[in-house]
Amino acid sequence: MKKKQQKKRVLQAIKIAVGSSAAIYVAEVLNLEYAISAGSIALLTLVTTKWETVKLSWFRLVTFLVSSVLAWIVFTQIQSEWLAYGIYIFLIVIVSEEFGWRATISVNAVIGMHFMAKRDFEASFVFNEFLLVLIGITVAVVLNLFYDYAGQRKDLVRNMRYTEDRMQMILGAIAAYLADKEMQYDIWAAIRELESQIRIFIDDAYEYQDNTFQSHPEYYINYFEMRMKQCNTIHDLHYEMKRIRKMPQQALIISEYVLNMMDYVTERNEPTAQMDKLKEIFQHIKEDKLPTTREEFESQAMLYHILMDLEDFLVYKKRFVNSLDDKQKQRYWNQGK
Repeated sequence: MKKKQQKKRVLQAIKIAVGSSAAIYVAEVLNLEYAISAGSIALLTLVTTKWETVKLSWFRLVTFLVSSVLAWIVFTQIQSEWLAYGIYIFLIVIVSEEFGWRATISVNAVIGMHFMAKRDFEASFVFNEFLLVLIGITVAVVLNLFYDYAGQRKDLVRNMRYTEDRMQMILGAIAAYLADKEMQYDIWAAIRELESQIRIFIDDAYEYQDNTFQSHPEYYINYFEMRMKQCNTIHDLHYEMKRIRKMPQQALIISEYVLNMMDYVTERNEPTAQMDKLKEIFQHIKEDKLPTTREEFESQAMLYHILMDLEDFLVYKKRFVNSLDDKQKQRYWNQGK
């Protein structure tokens, strides 16, 4: 996992370096003034995702017009550089915050410095500044088109299988505990580790969504968020389970159910059958003889809590399945990965 993150950082650094250098080179070939600023604009645009790059590029073009007008108003009226630039930045920030263009402030600040230094608002110099912005954002957009969609998707699918395998292992350990067997597995540590991994997987899913133009990329986000909710439910279940001082006889029935259920912790399973079986267990325990001691009563109450946690576990998957439309099932289930 660490090597993967390091590789991603190195590739991003290479992309930013190449993009910045390429933007400066193009600006120099065109004999533009302040050519180095094209590299800065490319850098500031490249650090975002593909969708953010497209949106930010549009904002940069719109705000360039705004910043040019504000620069003309301020710098032609005020001779003091520090005062003029301060007022210009104040106006730029106000406008940017008002329209949600905060990410454009840095580039507009640079453009403003050029206008202030030259005090030139002839069409040729305004066009010079426009080309700097255009070159910077064009290079950024082009480079952000180079994204390893297939590799990222394979990683997401691999993470899905990992999550399912780990969840099955944890459920197997819980089933063993309910069967009153000696524990050889630290369930707490396993749950915490899985929760930590799923958080990373969710971030990866968001990154994939923000860098693809394909349909329904939110599928992976919804999947991992569903697994996170299930993981939290297992956490609660384990807490209830550890509070049982003496395992009641009914715990063995629940243990067998969990062993059976864990095989269905897969991406494409619709948990209707497992939910029906759980209802039968609820009914069976309800019809069983009442506890006679306080300890038995408390233990049976904990079993009810465990059953409700298992029900929540299945409900989360059921909701996920119900949220899928026919196109998503066709794309992610019927065609395979």
